[in-house]
Amino acid sequence: MGVLLGIALGVGGLLVLLALTDDSGAMTPRRRSRLGQLTAEAGLEGVSPRGVVLTSVGAAVLVGVSFYVLTETWSVAAAFGLIAAAAPTVLLRQRAHRRRAELREVWPDVVDNLASAVRAGMSLPDALAQLGERGPEPLRGPFTRFADDYRTTGRFAESLDALKQRLADPTGDRIVESLRIAREVGGT
Repeated sequence: MGVLLGIALGVGGLLVLLALTDDSGAMTPRRRSRLGQLTAEAGLEGVSPRGVVLTSVGAAVLVGVSFYVLTETWSVAAAFGLIAAAAPTVLLRQRAHRRRAELREVWPDVVDNLASAVRAGMSLPDALAQLGERGPEPLRGPFTRFADDYRTTGRFAESLDALKQRLADPTGDRIVESLRIAREVGGT
């Protein structure tokens, strides 16, 4: 009986994984954007949506089989398996919420630094690049990468788009779009 349950859980996990992927094995666009956005908001650039799904399936199978071995009741094992499957997504949402709260505290400093740099005569790209060195600690990485992108390509709009993706924050999106408008209208 236990072997059959293990096989059934394994096949079920495989079917869930296959349902979330298309024929090429890539995540479907809708799932990719939602899970990808959640991992970006949580500040986890190295975690792919596929990794989140595999972690959820793995946790469900491991916890479900463990509880079945302990209790020999499939309904209890399935319930705890479902709870374990939701755990990675819940943890990502909590981390994203904490990161948004942390970033909410540092955005005024970013705006002050940008305004001071522009008043001192720096161009917008240079002012943004400077935030990678002198800006608030939680945001130095994305702004350093912006500086690298801008130095490499020389394209302000594309570098701003990449910065917007890396920040994955609503306030950051507004600031980036304000900078884009300021540059297009003709300011430094």
